[in-house]
Amino acid sequence: MADEPKAMTAEEIEALEPTYIGPTWQRNPDGSWHLPERTLGWQIAGWCAEWLLSKEGGPWRFTNEQLRFLLWWYAVDEHGVFIYRKGVLQRMKGWGKDPLLAVLCLVELVGPSRFSHWDAAGNPVGVPHPQAWVQVTAVNQSQTTNTMALIPSLMSDAFRKAYGIKEGAILIRANGGKCRLEAVTSSYRALEGKRTSFTLLNESHHWILGNHGHQMYETIDGNATKLDSRYLAITNAYLPGEDSVGERMREAYDKMVERQERARATGEELQAVDIGYLYDSIEAHPKTPLTEEALTIVLPKIRGDAVWLNVKTIIQSIHDTTMSIARSRRMWLNQVVADEDAIYGPGDWEPLGDEELMLRPGDEIVVGFDGGKSDDSTALVGLRLSDLSAFVLGLWEKPDGPAGDGWEVNRLQVDSAVHEVFRTFKVKAMYADVALWESFILEWEAAYGEGLGVKASERSSIGWDMRQSLQRVTRAHERLMTAIFDGRIKHDGDRSLKRHVLNVFRRENNYGVSFGKQSRESKRKVDLYAALMLCHEAMHDLRTRGKKQKVKTGRGYFL
Repeated sequence: MADEPKAMTAEEIEALEPTYIGPTWQRNPDGSWHLPERTLGWQIAGWCAEWLLSKEGGPWRFTNEQLRFLLWWYAVDEHGVFIYRKGVLQRMKGWGKDPLLAVLCLVELVGPSRFSHWDAAGNPVGVPHPQAWVQVTAVNQSQTTNTMALIPSLMSDAFRKAYGIKEGAILIRANGGKCRLEAVTSSYRALEGKRTSFTLLNESHHWILGNHGHQMYETIDGNATKLDSRYLAITNAYLPGEDSVGERMREAYDKMVERQERARATGEELQAVDIGYLYDSIEAHPKTPLTEEALTIVLPKIRGDAVWLNVKTIIQSIHDTTMSIARSRRMWLNQVVADEDAIYGPGDWEPLGDEELMLRPGDEIVVGFDGGKSDDSTALVGLRLSDLSAFVLGLWEKPDGPAGDGWEVNRLQVDSAVHEVFRTFKVKAMYADVALWESFILEWEAAYGEGLGVKASERSSIGWDMRQSLQRVTRAHERLMTAIFDGRIKHDGDRSLKRHVLNVFRRENNYGVSFGKQSRESKRKVDLYAALMLCHEAMHDLRTRGKKQKVKTGRGYFL
């Protein structure tokens, strides 16, 4: 069974490298593993080998992959402060997330999990937390059981005696009751105000609004911030659009990377808020076909060091037609792929990207604009006519958290950006949704409308009212959708544009397929996509009924 229209050769499949997120699989230029300079991880690995047991009954041993993750999770800076405050470990089903985190829970309970001092060689030395309070959290009891049930078999008799372990199904005490490890399920009120030292979030891709997952996560994060503690989530690939905590944590990570990349590109100083988040994942290439030949090559890469996973059995599960292809990709290839209602998945958009693409002054472009006021984003997108490469020219979004309270877009800043676009590039057409921005669009039309190669409507050179004609919007959207699926659109890999594209959901009507957010209340924005649709429609109209004319700059003319 395959879901690709064209068969790939073994060489082509071999070249489909997985996406590695996080430091676990990073290498130095000489090919050696990139490891943290300072970490408690080495001491912790030795402690685990001394006190904990493997499944076979011998001393616990981490796989090389697990060990590298351990080293990074317990990495410290020159002051002995943990580099990472929170983290996510995302792997395919069966990789061994629960056993690894069960071990870490015992480390956090009584192991050398906190920095004490530097030894004579300059290495960090760890000591146990004096009053450790470790919580294993989930939205149902079976999820906490996955972790808690593993813990008794990990503890050696010497461990139990040395640390005074008192065992229970949902509560384990140590050191005379000073330290505790407990399971907490579906009750954010039970988490509120607890002085936890470490929290495990189990299967965060199942934490949604309906089972209080959002409230549990907000409580855990608040506790960790207040008490300067840490938390770590384990997850499989989430279902896009479900708005799970797993999805929110990935979006927060992607936004952090967006800010870092933009700061490097513009020379701005990185903000402290961008530091302290470890996200670690291995995901199959978006173009991976589901043929037996392809999976035989790809699955050993995705499983990493989890050699206990049987590739042949996984292939049989994937080919079982009782399970959707999208779900199989999420479970076994660790791919973030949408179900039927989402129009695009990463596999549709990412292959169109080329980070080498650059928009240069003087390039001929068409421009799309979708404006908001406070909640919706305001987006400005350009499409280069020579190669149909899309570029984000401006994005103004409501900030997350308290910074977003009472926020409104700076209209003068947006207006200035539009004028800068016309000064910098040869703008052949501009389509702008008129909602909330009528007065500014009239000014842009007065300044530049006469020089544009096509009119947005009979009444306006720039104003394109998306509210007036469902048929017109649907036709425009279907043209863009076809261009994307046919691979005619390119982009420079902008993460903001990717985020908005993947947020788009199908909206069928009497005229065909239009688009929208997942719901009216959804905070997942699609405004950059709407702006892309407008500039793509401007390009289409320019080519089918446009005119050649001198371009007015606002101060004069040039050809």
